[in-house]
Amino acid sequence: MAVGKGSVKLMEELLTKTYLWVKSFHVIFVICWMAGLFYLPRLFVYHHKSEVNSVQSHTFILMERKLLRMIMNPAMILSYIFGIALLFTPGLVDWTSGWLHFKLLFVVFLTFYHHLLARYFKAFQSNLRPQSEKFFRIINEIPLFLLIGIVIMVIVKPF
Repeated sequence: MAVGKGSVKLMEELLTKTYLWVKSFHVIFVICWMAGLFYLPRLFVYHHKSEVNSVQSHTFILMERKLLRMIMNPAMILSYIFGIALLFTPGLVDWTSGWLHFKLLFVVFLTFYHHLLARYFKAFQSNLRPQSEKFFRIINEIPLFLLIGIVIMVIVKPF
């Protein structure tokens, strides 16, 4: 089914009129996603200290599952949806700007990190300890550096 010029024009008008709402929801869901990306590896640190198959370990599995499935996954998806809407808002994006490409690259890294954490959750869920406690303490800092890069790219637009 082909999309007509009228449909495209209508979509552009809708995106232009709702720009501030779309931007607001994008920021809200990015904050929710980032909170989960900071918190889940911290839960892994504490989970790592618990005995395999203990009540405490099962409690951590429940907390990690809810964080991942009820907060992080929906927040990531909604961040993408509202972010893509911003990319298609007329007059907003200069595709020749280098800052945008770096920002999107950092978002790809955040997404990879998210999926890596999901894999570690599955290992914990199977009563494994996939990495050391120290490892989880170290990788807990990764989203901070990516967040700094993203904010600088969006606000400062250095190139």
